[in-house]
Amino acid sequence: MPFLKKAAASLSAAAAVLLAIPASSSAAPTPHGTLARESFDRLPLGPVTKGHGWTTDTADGTLTVAPSSTGHGRELRIHTEGNGRAFLVFPDLAAPGNSYWARLRIRVDAFPTAPDWAHWTIAEASGSDSPTLVRPLGGQYAPTDQRNFWGVGSDLGPTGDWTSWKTSAPAVGGAWQCVEFHLDATDNQVTIYFDGVEQSDLTVSTKEHGGTADDFLFPAFDKLKLGWQLYQGDPTPSSYDIRLDDIAVTTRRAGGCGA
Repeated sequence: MPFLKKAAASLSAAAAVLLAIPASSSAAPTPHGTLARESFDRLPLGPVTKGHGWTTDTADGTLTVAPSSTGHGRELRIHTEGNGRAFLVFPDLAAPGNSYWARLRIRVDAFPTAPDWAHWTIAEASGSDSPTLVRPLGGQYAPTDQRNFWGVGSDLGPTGDWTSWKTSAPAVGGAWQCVEFHLDATDNQVTIYFDGVEQSDLTVSTKEHGGTADDFLFPAFDKLKLGWQLYQGDPTPSSYDIRLDDIAVTTRRAGGCGA
């Protein structure tokens, strides 16, 4: 009996020590209210046309699961020719209150340098109730500055076809970035974050955007496309390579991008 009492006391002490140890601050944040998530680590290597909860949309483009270039797990590699497109598509993405966050890690090997004003999209959100396409992540080549710049955009809605790029947000090829965007239906607002830092210059909303004098209004979102599309023909370079990883679409900010 004394032995059992001593063992029980030891176990109680060990439990107390474990409870006192704080959780590691380096642990990856867990998404809240996850609507979609993909790390590609459980998919077989090679060309891919679908995954858990998603499919693809391509024209002169391919999607391939490959070993991660950072040395951990796997990633999605996208290749397009000319003004082709290649997207991973979440086709049934309905969020409470028509608002959600998205996080992804992305690397674009090179952005277009011709033709002038070449326009590209990496993320596009839409809804079957409206023709409006919301492009929370994209940009454009500005020959006036001879550089590409990130910008939020839209098309086919009352505000027309526009990309509100800013020189404060240059798009640099050949480097990984952790990108987040927030679609907030309260004021039809799109907010962008790079590596955890808000890019307030890129924010658009109902009255503040890059289109006509009409209000910018969200559709009832039910689809999200992530990948690459360039809209102008005969671009330079003539093909594009993009890498995607660590995708999370959530009802609250998932974190994991740094600051």
